This record gives sequence, C-alpha cells and structure tokens, in this order.
Amino acid sequence: MDDPVGYFLQDMTYHGKTDRTRAAYERVLRTFETFLADERGATPATAEHRDCMAWIHRLRGTVAESTVATYAAYLHRFYAYMTQVGEFESNPMTLVAEEMDERINTDPTRREISIPEMRDFLADVDHPLDRALLVAMLKTGIRVGELCNLDVRDCSIPVTRQALDAPIRPQLDGRGDALFVAADRAVGDVVEGEERTAANKRKRATVIPVDDELRTALTRWLAIRPDPVSQANPLFVSTRDGWGERVTPHVVHHTVESHARERGWHRDGGGAEENVTPHYFRHFFTTHLRDRTGDRGIVKYLRGDVASDIIDTYTHDWGDRVRRTYEENIYQLS
Repeated sequence: MDDPVGYFLQDMTYHGKTDRTRAAYERVLRTFETFLADERGATPATAEHRDCMAWIHRLRGTVAESTVATYAAYLHRFYAYMTQVGEFESNPMTLVAEEMDERINTDPTRREISIPEMRDFLADVDHPLDRALLVAMLKTGIRVGELCNLDVRDCSIPVTRQALDAPIRPQLDGRGDALFVAADRAVGDVVEGEERTAANKRKRATVIPVDDELRTALTRWLAIRPDPVSQANPLFVSTRDGWGERVTPHVVHHTVESHARERGWHRDGGGAEENVTPHYFRHFFTTHLRDRTGDRGIVKYLRGDVASDIIDTYTHDWGDRVRRTYEENIYQLS
C-alpha cells in the first residue's frame, strides 16, 4: 500500500468521523510518517515498537503530557485498524502502550470551574448567537456535531411553535419546551435536502428539557437570526463568514476558544486538563448535574450515551421523572 495513512483517513470519512477529527488524526499521523522517513529510515508499514517509542520520546518536552497520551492513542488506533483490516501484520503500539510511563488517559483531570465562575464567564458574552451556543451546550451537555445539526423543527419553544409557525417534530408533542436530538447521523447524510457536515454520535434519539434560561437565550437568538440558506431551516446559522449558512463544528470551537482565551482558560498547546473547549462544557454539565441529582441514569439519558434498556425506562417516564428532575436540579448561569 502506497499510502496507508491516506487509506485510514478515507475510511474515517466513510465511518462518519467529523472533518475536525479527521484533520487531527491526519496532522498527527503525517508528522509520525515524516519522523519515520527522516530519522528512522522506516515507513508506517515497516515501523517497529522502538520506532514508535522514539517518536513518543521526541514529543515529550514539546507538548503537554496529556497531548503525548492523545497522540499515542491516535497512533495506537491507526495501527489497530490497519491490523484489523489485514493491511498490516501487527500493531507495534500494543507493546508501546504497555511500556509507556504514563497511562493513555481518555478522561483527563480537567480544570475545575465553579458555577459562579461560569456565570461570570457568560456575563461577558453578549452576541446572541455566541450566547445561545454556549448556554445550549452548558445546559444540555450536547455534543458539538449534534448542536450544529439542530434544525428549528428540533426546538419546541413558544417562538418556534407560535411566532415562527414552524413544523415541530411529532416526537416533541406534549413534551413542553424541549430539544430533540437525533441519533446516528453521519457526515454526508442528506437530511431535509441538506448534506450534513457534522455527525450525531448518540445511539438513541433523546428529548432534552429546555428551561427558562435556555429558552430566553434561544428566543433572543431567533429574534435576530439571518434567513437560513438551507431549506432544512437550521437552528443556528452564521452571522459572520457564510452568512445564513449552518454553523459548523469549527465555528463552535472557535467561538468557545475565543471567549475562553479572553478569560485565561485557553492557550495554544494547552491540553485537555487546562483548556476550556466545547467538550469541556459537556464535562461541566455532567459533573454539576450529576452531583446535584445523584442520579447517574438521568444524566446519561440526557447525554445520550446509555444502553437501550435504560433509555427506554426514561423515555416512557420522560414527562414525569426526567423533566421534574432536570428542572429541580439544573444550575442557573445568569
């Protein structure tokens, strides 16, 4: 195979990985490929575990330890996949992962931000789009791709039901103010006549309550939202470059990172334990709501990452237990 990295990246696209994820893998794997050619006289197909260890050793001191672990995980997944599909005979990273001093940490210790501190952070965010995006992530734990994929019909609040006279999803009938997050939407799927550029990773569709605070942010945003370009009627569209086009994960990441940088919560080269990113908001939601409710099941349901038997329980009892528990315990950010 002339270009195993290209082969792997193409398969990532077929599997519905986001452009941002694919770009991150490409940057890491191409850097590793260059290192092998320039300093080890090897290729990804011929590299042995000592070649991989040499590259990881080179990384130390240039990036955060959590970033070293992340890059090692990327490489491990690349080799595991290429071995699984029969293109490589073995995975040299299997031994490397066992020999590494640090554990590949998929849940790093993150910056601790209190609810009052997050209130102060949001107080400085005035733009209706920026504020609606941030509040939606903080109050629902929604993933970036799922946020970008929301259409107006997925949002049942007074302004969408009445003022905009939008056709609301039947799954939201009788659920009060709520968001509907679809499941298993891949990059390239055509929904409502629009090819989607972001993925939904949850395995089951989820209905998430909208409280007064989020409703206010969404209503304020919809009052000034540009006419959307897409016939799918996206909930969030750009007010800058690409006027009226659906926001992308890149736009959301840039929005969060810009505001976090002003607060001193983000720096170039910082790892997951330091930088505040959209994924940090999902962590914030999980941590604070779980601590307040003591109910891991409901938090997992709202996040969209629970088994079918558990999610069925909450689906059948949604109007009572889920909304009541959420409204009694969700934190206020203003």
